[in-house]
Amino acid sequence: MPTSDSASATKPLKPLRGVRVLSLALNLPGPAALMRLKAMGATCVKAEPPGPKGAPAGTSGDPMGQYNPTAYATLHDGIKGITIDLKSDKGQAALHKELARTDVLLTSFRPSALVKLGLEWKSLRKRYPALSVVAIVGAPGVRAEEPGHDLTYLADAGLVTGLDLPATLFADMAGALMASEATLKAVLAQKTSGKGTFQEVALSDAAQWLALPRTWGLTQPSGAVGGAHAGYRVYPCKDGRVAVAALEPHFAASLCAAASVPLRDMRTLFHPDTHATIASFLLGQTRRELELLALAQDIPLHTLPH
Repeated sequence: MPTSDSASATKPLKPLRGVRVLSLALNLPGPAALMRLKAMGATCVKAEPPGPKGAPAGTSGDPMGQYNPTAYATLHDGIKGITIDLKSDKGQAALHKELARTDVLLTSFRPSALVKLGLEWKSLRKRYPALSVVAIVGAPGVRAEEPGHDLTYLADAGLVTGLDLPATLFADMAGALMASEATLKAVLAQKTSGKGTFQEVALSDAAQWLALPRTWGLTQPSGAVGGAHAGYRVYPCKDGRVAVAALEPHFAASLCAAASVPLRDMRTLFHPDTHATIASFLLGQTRRELELLALAQDIPLHTLPH
């Protein structure tokens, strides 16, 4: 039977229990941040504009709800949704009724749009001194009005290296993490000062943060985790591919032993002959054989289909 300590260790922490978050943020970064905030115990409300004219009743005003209903449903599971037309007097009244009982407001508008809607920080701070705002923008400061998207921010950070699209929306999802982190900082500040704060989260900054290992050279082609180390690469195998991550000396030694590579020191892993020998060995193995080898020889790898 587990002890009370072990049981409590597996129970999810809810540091935002009792905190009310109102989100006006559409598409991916804002809803993804809201999903994390809910998981941390916050009471989350999502306000959306009315759906497109002529659309069936109940159509989401968030574009995500229209082009990927599955993603939208996952992001908004358990989150209260309300419809507010921010451009109407009635909608403004409804918004401010919500703001009066909100701890943190999450937005994803350009600064000029917030001004038009009467939601710039100066006005909100005067009307709701305890309210914090986390504003998700594309780029920071004066560049916040520039158009952009996940792909352009990744390209600017040097994370688009060929003609293929990135495997996921890295800047959007990293921006969501930064927005949830900013919310935690805001709540901590509120508890000590009783006053709200304004924090800007830029998706371009999120992309630049993710790009730091490449900036340092780690993931450049000449870097240890960029392809230069023979123990840290993706290779073809007999019936698929294998991602090998034998970077540490003891893992690299196990890989070299399995592939019959004489290992003098770690520089051996950067030699072209080592790459060729390991590649030839792995190409002759099936995925199942490699999975069994990994278990038997303690080699970190993961097999993939073609």
